[in-house]
Amino acid sequence: MEFGICIPHYGKAIDVQAILNNVRHAEAVGFASVWVTDHIIVPRTMDLIYRDNMLEPVALLSHIAAVVPRVTLGTSVLILPYRNPVVLAKMLATIDQLSGGRLIVGVGGGWMTEEFAALGTPFPARGKVSDECLRLMRETWSQATVSFSGQYTSFQDMQVSPLPAQPHLPIWVGGVSPRARRRAAEFGDGWHATSLTAEAFSDGAKHLHTLWRKNNRAGAPVLSMRAPLFIEGVSQDVLTYAPRPGRDLLRGDVETLTSRLRAYQEAGVQHFVFELSIQSFDSSARTMDTFMTKIKPKLRG
Repeated sequence: MEFGICIPHYGKAIDVQAILNNVRHAEAVGFASVWVTDHIIVPRTMDLIYRDNMLEPVALLSHIAAVVPRVTLGTSVLILPYRNPVVLAKMLATIDQLSGGRLIVGVGGGWMTEEFAALGTPFPARGKVSDECLRLMRETWSQATVSFSGQYTSFQDMQVSPLPAQPHLPIWVGGVSPRARRRAAEFGDGWHATSLTAEAFSDGAKHLHTLWRKNNRAGAPVLSMRAPLFIEGVSQDVLTYAPRPGRDLLRGDVETLTSRLRAYQEAGVQHFVFELSIQSFDSSARTMDTFMTKIKPKLRG
């Protein structure tokens, strides 16, 4: 199982140097990946960690690509209906080129109705828009001359550049619903769940494998998870975090967390991304150090 962290680019006062130091530290101590998160405009009255001081994720990722030369870069997750799909595809292909082929594109359909309304994007159509966006991005990432005919976007005989550095830019579909897993089986390369218990993740993974076979997909999907990590006596909460109904978080001492992560391994998780943004920068560094020295060595590779 590989491990990554969410870049702390929201929820507390913007400190660019501290953010960059946090990312550099993750790479230095051996994390495999760093991830950005997506919200654009949030109701003032909504108590969310994404409300305050949130740097735009795609712009940030282009900067991070130059700051850390080795780790994988990911989006956890980009809300597909929020951006023009042709422009988004070009931006992501550019980041893949700038990073030397280190990008994983995590995507989602979105859930915040107020944000959709503020962006002038129809909330009821988000599923159809997301599916079409994924089809379009695949087309523009695989051939230099593209024609596309969709319900929301159409063009003929257009030149596309740049293509991604990777021959096949990986897409991990986020979400915990059956529809998210259907989208992963139809259009993605993996599933990127959020804060599920090991038991719920195992059930979802079995469902995804069934859908994968029904869609005659070769190989197997990548299975990944994202959840907050709190190590007792090490991590310091600076923001209140309450999981959404049906979600979970990793909190406990070293032995408890080791046991729980073993359960996620047994459930099939291949890549685990830790949400550390609700801790202080110093606390997140301590959490990373403690995880790498006291928990990861007890887990099988």
